Amino acid sequence: MATDLFNAPIGQPVTRIEGFHKVTGTAPYALDFLPDNVAHAVGVFSTIGKGRIASIDTSKAESMPGVLAVLHHGNIGPIYRSAERLQPNSHASESRPPLSDDRVYYFGQFVAVVVANTFEQATAAAAHVHVKYDVEKPATMPSEAPMPAGNARAQYARGDAASAFSSAPVQIEGFYSTPTEMHNPMEMHATTAVWKGDKVTLYETTQGVMNHQGVSSEMLGIPIDRVEVICYFCGGGFGGKLFPWPQSALAAVAARQLGRPVKIFVPRDMMFTTVGHRPTTQQHLRVGATHDGKLLSIEHNVVQPTSMLDSFMEYCIGVTGMLYSCKNIATKQDVIPLNIGTPTPMRGPGTTPGLYALESAMDDLAIKLNMDPLELRLKNYAEIDESSNKPYSGKHLRECYQAGAEKFGWSKRDPRVGSMRNGSEILGWGMATSTWEAGRGSADVRVRLMEDGRVRVSSGTQDPGTGTYTVMAQVAAERLGIPMHRIHVVIGKSNLPPGPMSGGSTATASVIPAVAKACDEAMNAVLRAADNAPDLGIHDPESATGNVNHSKPILKMTNGYVHAADAKPETGKPFGDVLQALNLAALEGEASTHPNPEMRKYSGHCFGAQFVEVGWDPGIARLRVNRIVTVMDVGRVINKKTARNQVLGGVTWGIGMGAFEETIYDPRNAKPLNNNFADYLVPTNADVPKTEVIFVEYPDYHLNEFGARGVGEIGLTGVASALTMAVYHATGIRVRRLPIRIEDLLPSKVGLAKDYV
Repeated sequence: MATDLFNAPIGQPVTRIEGFHKVTGTAPYALDFLPDNVAHAVGVFSTIGKGRIASIDTSKAESMPGVLAVLHHGNIGPIYRSAERLQPNSHASESRPPLSDDRVYYFGQFVAVVVANTFEQATAAAAHVHVKYDVEKPATMPSEAPMPAGNARAQYARGDAASAFSSAPVQIEGFYSTPTEMHNPMEMHATTAVWKGDKVTLYETTQGVMNHQGVSSEMLGIPIDRVEVICYFCGGGFGGKLFPWPQSALAAVAARQLGRPVKIFVPRDMMFTTVGHRPTTQQHLRVGATHDGKLLSIEHNVVQPTSMLDSFMEYCIGVTGMLYSCKNIATKQDVIPLNIGTPTPMRGPGTTPGLYALESAMDDLAIKLNMDPLELRLKNYAEIDESSNKPYSGKHLRECYQAGAEKFGWSKRDPRVGSMRNGSEILGWGMATSTWEAGRGSADVRVRLMEDGRVRVSSGTQDPGTGTYTVMAQVAAERLGIPMHRIHVVIGKSNLPPGPMSGGSTATASVIPAVAKACDEAMNAVLRAADNAPDLGIHDPESATGNVNHSKPILKMTNGYVHAADAKPETGKPFGDVLQALNLAALEGEASTHPNPEMRKYSGHCFGAQFVEVGWDPGIARLRVNRIVTVMDVGRVINKKTARNQVLGGVTWGIGMGAFEETIYDPRNAKPLNNNFADYLVPTNADVPKTEVIFVEYPDYHLNEFGARGVGEIGLTGVASALTMAVYHATGIRVRRLPIRIEDLLPSKVGLAKDYV
């Protein structure tokens, strides 16, 4: 049951404070802003995957009703590159500015933009922009491109993994692959650009208003104080909206050239090409162990594609060196440029596909040893992070295993393949470990205490649906001791104090210490004002009996009251009354917080355990997920309702990764063939079972004073491997290439294992 907004301390299941605006349709998204005289832009996208633009004929389009301009590489004017690592807040999703040359690097690349008075006019005209290409054969699979020469893009080693594997009494070797996955949030990428004089306002859908401001300043070639980015609401991002994509700069340039506001959005089919994705991975693992299951060696090699434009790496090997205790580990990862759009972080980047392969290899080892998968993981439990030789800032993975096993009933698992049944269904049980980094960045927050008793909390961060509005209000309400309904949170604007990006499960851990400190500063400002003011009737308790202490009392602020330190709060005055008495509209406090330097001594990670049951009915070839228990060690939970929501979303995504999602490219032109929600499969309500989320809650005070870590990513990690182990337990088939396909399971006979790689 949700807690009343009048009494919502930290740790309670609080309903989102912005929820009313979302369910009533009053929450403004990027395209909901309606400036006067707005024009509409529609992209013209390449229909080839590689080549050169031979010619563009825009004459027909320019003559059509309502058309204002057709922009392309010949007339777009200067769009500059972002500074990237040379400046803070300077990361663009594509390093190449849009329409900057006549080269085509991937299908769906912007080759022109049509601007017209209405969206319908722009759409009609875009169909009459005729582009001729000098076509080249695109490379869409790693096998079609040469492996880069030289050292691997990333690598790590300790001990001698190759020798340890060769001498290991038990050896397993496997190839594991994950598919190309698309973000595809409900709100498509969109921009409304408005110029007033030499200043531009960009209404965006973004996970980083401050970075978006910096990139826009650089690409447009104007000072940063002439750019404002606004994102009050973001209809999902999942990593795809961390950094600006081409449509944003194109809208701003078009608006500047035309002298009127311009709207643009990326249509759904192009969301599969031009705004990032999680790249496919091909992973090879060799694991050596003793007969009783102690790991002796792990070798983990990864190959993944990137674009021809950017060397993006889905860092999969980081988890391998830290999750289990093993003296000999060697990992390396290579990237291969292909004719695809630039990949970008997706929920749980790197760790999600990397952990799928590592956990699958652990399951293969458990099968070979005839050992319980949970027992094998406990046998190799890492007490410290052996990749850095640092203690964990907090690790309670054993507690997660225990709580999950008890709730799921793991002790009742019959290890024999196909031995557990429920009517016509053969049941399979699998489990896996989850992990994600526990990080924290810098944040600035301003808190304004107002004479009417309300409080304004502001920061240049944003809420992509994760609950940032609400947790900021909760922290302010608890720190100030006032009801949440009097807290007004203002975020999503780049002209506010710089706030964190919403990525990597770091926003909450970063911003709440700054909220608390800014509240303290604001209270101190009120106390200083009251302390130096004439008599406000704030007195010590003895005055009630006539024994007045005429020395000025030390003042405190408790539950919104300014009072003598040794008096009850209600003997004082509400801070609003104090401000009114002093004829002050408001007093503010501002704070800037940074990562705790003590954290450098520790390895910060969240941990968890996933337990999955599947049901396989061979008579009708139906596989379904029956139930999931997920147990999370994420520090102190600020809002149990929004945190549970985040974990449920991650688990659902894990079901999609394991059993549904895959992008298929046409090798002729590099077009995603299933670039729609009919053919790109995602879990529906019917595919998502009852899922129980448990938080073990051990605060991590090394990370911040609240002991809170992020929860956005970790719910996804581990699900896919637990799912494939459950499928093996039911069918005897080890699926190592995601997603699981029904055709993979059709040849099965219970007890006969078969590899699909």
